[in-house]
Amino acid sequence: MPDKEKTSTPPPEEQIDQDDYAGAVGSDVVELPAPALAYQPTDPKSYRPAIGLIACGGITAHHLPAYRAAGYNVVALCDLIIERAIDRRDTFFPDADIYLDYRELLRRDDIEVVDIATHPPERVPLIRDALLAGKHVLSQKPFVLDIDIGEELCELADKQGVKLAVNQNGRWAPHVAYMRQAVAAGLLGDLTSADLAVHWDHSWVKGTPFDDIYDLVLYDFAIHWFDMLTCYFGDSAPERVFAATGYAEGQTARPPLLAHVMVDYPTAQATMNFNAFTRFGPFDRATLIGTKGTAQSTGAGLQEQNLEIHTADGVMRPELKGQWFDDGFHGTMGELLCAIEEDRTPYHHAAGNLRSLELAFAAIASSHDGQPKRVGDVRRLPEFKGQF
Repeated sequence: MPDKEKTSTPPPEEQIDQDDYAGAVGSDVVELPAPALAYQPTDPKSYRPAIGLIACGGITAHHLPAYRAAGYNVVALCDLIIERAIDRRDTFFPDADIYLDYRELLRRDDIEVVDIATHPPERVPLIRDALLAGKHVLSQKPFVLDIDIGEELCELADKQGVKLAVNQNGRWAPHVAYMRQAVAAGLLGDLTSADLAVHWDHSWVKGTPFDDIYDLVLYDFAIHWFDMLTCYFGDSAPERVFAATGYAEGQTARPPLLAHVMVDYPTAQATMNFNAFTRFGPFDRATLIGTKGTAQSTGAGLQEQNLEIHTADGVMRPELKGQWFDDGFHGTMGELLCAIEEDRTPYHHAAGNLRSLELAFAAIASSHDGQPKRVGDVRRLPEFKGQF
């Protein structure tokens, strides 16, 4: 029989400081002022270049009001369906010119920055032509479907001396931006885990082109959360990922609406859970746990989140301002313009975003064959070859 006294009492070096423990989890938690972290979108000091938008689809109903509110100078809109371009112009930038051919827009010497908002397959030649024309480019996400092509575009941007950034607007969602700044400031210490859960109703895709995308949840939607992990963990590269998808009972959309992902880092783990058929009580939660603190953001949706940061000294509850839509779109364009003005690499530069795509592609490949994947081995968006 083991010695009861020895097994019930940890050695001195393993004992918990009971006063610290009580102060951390008891009823007398100390309320601390939240640090003033730079989580909101920023604008360049004086740089207001002429901007051209190529493609005027649904998502640009969030790009353009954000640009207008920020005072950015959108001078040209281009779309193959001229009525869409006219509608966007009349609604947001009445003085902008309209083009059917994007090459005419790129020939304008006054336009320095181009926002390209087409779908990925059509986007690559447009990005290439814009870079060759000497334009700075903000690409809609997901950036590319092939890592090698993405690297070629990044090399071309460097050769042309222009900036190439990706519209990963989730980075500027207030709760995401504050948490990534908190990690960068060392408030949490070294991350040991991240737990991201999103439960909402995505049934609206039924009957739309999105209904034909088998990997809809992990590819088109979760790219934001793969990118968040890249931001939170910084230089720590993921080693291995396992993912699975499934159909929710009663769903009518064609793609699987359930998904979960597990990611191994050298000294940490991350999990992501998605239920896109949450018809009642949707909610979103993000928990980051580190050696010095824990950050947890919760809410009924992505637009409004309550954030808490717990440390040994107490708890901080920052009062966040803004919302993902449309502050996220303000953030992506604002950061690109600041980077041009300051002649530095933008935070959301395309080369860095390829790390997020490597994680996403590996997870999707794992969900197809049920086997874990080493991150970086899957170079292209995997094609689903099973029965849809």
